Amino acid sequence: MNLPNDLKYTATHEWAKAEADGTVSCGITHFGQEQLGDMVYVGAPEIGRQVQTGDACGVVESVKAASDLYAPLSGEVTAVNDELANAPEAVNQDAYAAWIFRIRPIAAPADLSALLDATDYRKLVDSAA
Repeated sequence: MNLPNDLKYTATHEWAKAEADGTVSCGITHFGQEQLGDMVYVGAPEIGRQVQTGDACGVVESVKAASDLYAPLSGEVTAVNDELANAPEAVNQDAYAAWIFRIRPIAAPADLSALLDATDYRKLVDSAA
């Protein structure tokens, strides 16, 4: 399973990456997209939306199912990946390159320590199998 060590993960299969500008890019993990199958729609939260850790803030839909996206941390949505509107399959092709939205965290710099590292996320996924 592809799990970059520079990312943080949630138990609901989102990933988070601290960016140089202080924002955090968020997307669905490789495992998450594998479980859903071929993506047909990615619905990101609106720019400017305030989210709290764990809030359902978007949706991904596949040929098999739909699943909510959850905010990995609290903050304001500052950007969405508009390219996914016309090419949701990019999530299947490279889940970690296909970020879905970016958050400017309430805490600066972003405190991602509460999220899972790659090792702990792998254990979570392995235990679910």
